[in-house]
Amino acid sequence: MMPTIKSMDSTKNRATKKSSLIKTLLHKAATVAIVTLVFGWLYGWAAPWAYAGTRPAGFFHGMLHGAMMPLSLPSLVIGKDVPIYDANNLGRIYKIGYICGINVCGLAFFGPIFWRPRARPVT
Repeated sequence: MMPTIKSMDSTKNRATKKSSLIKTLLHKAATVAIVTLVFGWLYGWAAPWAYAGTRPAGFFHGMLHGAMMPLSLPSLVIGKDVPIYDANNLGRIYKIGYICGINVCGLAFFGPIFWRPRARPVT
């Protein structure tokens, strides 16, 4: 019995969907890798002056340190012992800033993974 045109189109659609899914996953993985490298470089550049103060860290330093904490992961993974928290801080206000900074960094890091461009209207 000869396969029908409908069954051939169905097989072709499945193969196209699978290759599209693989392409999308590879694109997102490449985006995460590039963002991770950029964040690692930014952390290496910013850490020496972000943790150098002798005054207690407040809200804005907490935000800076919180945003930089996820950026420190590449350095920590390769064996560098880098700072991620300032022990000399103003307490609760620093911790609130730290949490806000972590969330802002998470949005910048994970946002591109979940962002989907709008479909262009057909004209």
